[in-house]
Amino acid sequence: MPTQANSVPPSLVNELAELKRRLSAIERAPVPVNKFDRYPVIEWASQGRPEVGGNIWSSVGIANVTGMTFDRVEVKFITDHILTGKREAEVRLAAYRHNGNVRTCVSATSVLNLTGTAERRIGTVVMRWVHGIPYGWDLGDDTTIYTIELQHRYKVGPEPYVSNPLQVFAMYKREKDPRADEGGGIDVGGGNWVVYQSGNNRSPVGYVTIPDGANEDGAYGISAMHYCVGLPKERLPDASAKGWARTWNCASSWGRDPDITEPAFSV
Repeated sequence: MPTQANSVPPSLVNELAELKRRLSAIERAPVPVNKFDRYPVIEWASQGRPEVGGNIWSSVGIANVTGMTFDRVEVKFITDHILTGKREAEVRLAAYRHNGNVRTCVSATSVLNLTGTAERRIGTVVMRWVHGIPYGWDLGDDTTIYTIELQHRYKVGPEPYVSNPLQVFAMYKREKDPRADEGGGIDVGGGNWVVYQSGNNRSPVGYVTIPDGANEDGAYGISAMHYCVGLPKERLPDASAKGWARTWNCASSWGRDPDITEPAFSV
């Protein structure tokens, strides 16, 4: 049977049909509305963090952002036990370049003062930041790692808070030391104090501190980052190089400008 002049080989017909099917599938595909880079961090655990190392920056949440697409990030974390005038903190976001054992701070936000509330509350903080590292910063280098870190330190004020706990004058003993009726310890008789105890401690009388809530050691709680996510300008228009923040149940104010030379713990 002769071939028609306008006919095409069967294989080409099948390829054209497959191409048409694929184009149709692309046209019907839903448009993604939440396209972003997400950088997971460790599960948060609010802890008391006493002053260490001379009150220098310490990282509490670390996200590996090597190869990130967007130059704007949003970070969320919570606070606990930040009490005005007693337990106040400074926080910032900082970007670090890790090359072997060398860790270098390359950018940071301004310092956010967390001054808290008069009574204990669980607070929430959201920070947005333009990290300032240009696109392509990790190309051609498969050994360098970059992180964005949530850092904290105690807020330095004009006068440090000094606790003044309640004390009572009393006789005392160690819990595991024997009582008087067990051959040691302390007893009272005949209207007079009778003090004795086996071992070297033979004068267990003195002032005992009562935990009445006034014994503030300044320790507050800051969680790790719940998330560190990169988003386009349209989603984070208020992000800036100095940082943007919003707090709930925790009063705050902006302090010093960014300073990447301030000392921090090495990781």
